[in-house]
Amino acid sequence: MLTDIDPRNLIGRKAFDRNGTKIGTVDEVYLDDATGVPEWAAIRTGLFSRDAFVPLGPSELVDGTLHIPFDRALIKDAPDFGVGRHLSPDQELQLYHHYGLDVSAPPPFPDRDFGKLATGTEDAEA
Repeated sequence: MLTDIDPRNLIGRKAFDRNGTKIGTVDEVYLDDATGVPEWAAIRTGLFSRDAFVPLGPSELVDGTLHIPFDRALIKDAPDFGVGRHLSPDQELQLYHHYGLDVSAPPPFPDRDFGKLATGTEDAEA
């Protein structure tokens, strides 16, 4: 998972599919609105081609190249939303469905037991 990578360092890196076939070059990186974590990359698939959106969560950066765990054909068939614009929640949902990724809600924050809260009256009772 690429959560610890500076998204600016992904721009210009070569991208490969699950079989090691070159897809193109990372053109843009899109961050999650809530967390600021890199979530999607737009891959320029050719000189006269369009950018294809790929999920960064299941992808890996190996020896300076981005490896995406999907076939080239699936990547090239991803919905085309154009680059340079914000991805709407509906567009992200379409991308998640296209790649067959889980779109369930994130798990709730764990309950924390902070112990007994002091009210300031404990000493008065003694």
